[in-house]
Amino acid sequence: MPLKDWLAALVVVTAWGLNFVVIKIGLGEVPPLLLGALRFICVAFPAIFFIRRPPLPWRTIVLYGLTISLGQFVFLFTAMYVGMPAGLASLVLQSQAFFTVLIAALLLGEAVRWPNVLGMAVAVAGLVLIERGAAPGSMPVLGFLLTLAAALSWAAGNIVAKSAGKVDMLGLVVWGALIPPLPFLALSWLVEGPEGIRASLAGISHVGILSVAYLALVATIVGYVLWGRLLVRHPASKVAPLSLLVPVVGLLSSAWFLDERLAPVQWLGGLVVMLGLAVNVFGQRLALALKGRARGLR
Repeated sequence: MPLKDWLAALVVVTAWGLNFVVIKIGLGEVPPLLLGALRFICVAFPAIFFIRRPPLPWRTIVLYGLTISLGQFVFLFTAMYVGMPAGLASLVLQSQAFFTVLIAALLLGEAVRWPNVLGMAVAVAGLVLIERGAAPGSMPVLGFLLTLAAALSWAAGNIVAKSAGKVDMLGLVVWGALIPPLPFLALSWLVEGPEGIRASLAGISHVGILSVAYLALVATIVGYVLWGRLLVRHPASKVAPLSLLVPVVGLLSSAWFLDERLAPVQWLGGLVVMLGLAVNVFGQRLALALKGRARGLR
């Protein structure tokens, strides 16, 4: 990738890594489904009055909104609300990289090479270590499973964005944000109740408002616009694994701001997941280099 795309990836990694701390802080004031509604209301309005709708079928825009916005954050916000630690959520969510590669292979016919398969296997082993190493009560199984469901939803949204082709990602993100607010509000009304909604909105502080602003403007608009452009320009198997760097920021920031600590086995699991990333990204290149060297020695 050219340097400007590597810099864009760095911006995304930092924005999304800090995102998990902001979510945890926001959930201290606003319940998860209402927080999701507020996030995407702030993404869509007033931006849709100034940003042209991308020249895509409404089906594509709706699918993008239902997967990468509604599905991902219903599961992720609920997972963190029921006790999933911010740092571990940032790590487990990056299994979307492997879901993306698999879905791209099944639906788009992209090649899955041996480094992809080996990297996935190594990362799965790391995720198992993370889950097994959790102290009782420190990471609920429900939170872990919900985070995996969020990763699958994110991966599906990646494929929708990629299949849309070269499109204005800012327009897709903004207009796709029209889809989740009403379902989020309906779910919030049913699950969190009208009294809970009123109490949360009446008692929200500047911290809650800033959390919503960060989630809407930085994590969503900046993050997903840059991410979508990277997916359009490069193969999913090359771009998606880069998000595995997000947990580096997520784990460090959650330890710094939230005083979260991992068990030694979970740190080992995190390192194993990162090893999976390295195999996925650099394995093919290393194999070709070794093959060329072997031929040169003959």
